[in-house]
Amino acid sequence: MKIIVTSLFVQDQDQALQFYTEKLGFVLKHDVPVGEFRWIALVSPHDQDGTELLLEPNNHPAAKDYQARIAADGIPATMFGVEDIHKEHKRLLDNGVKFTMEPTQMGEVTIAVFDDTCGNLIQMIEK
Repeated sequence: MKIIVTSLFVQDQDQALQFYTEKLGFVLKHDVPVGEFRWIALVSPHDQDGTELLLEPNNHPAAKDYQARIAADGIPATMFGVEDIHKEHKRLLDNGVKFTMEPTQMGEVTIAVFDDTCGNLIQMIEK
């Protein structure tokens, strides 16, 4: 068994698609209409057959509440691994991404946290 799709609640699918592709550099794999929303799945440019990130609309009240509460408490909604966190941090800053936590060493890992402009905090980690 392996993880093939993971989802992330977003406030606006179009805004999220733009942020995750243009600012972060993910690649669009699927964009399929599903009722009033879309099945939007992204992949890493380095592993286009790997795990897909689904940009899931937060239109359900439980999803909105969950998203708002973890963001208010400063809890990242998900984590992305990077090889060089300082290089990635600079690249994202240059792309206009706002960080809530600069790269910080925590034991054997270094982490940073940024705002995805779609209701989530996202953590980056270099192991």
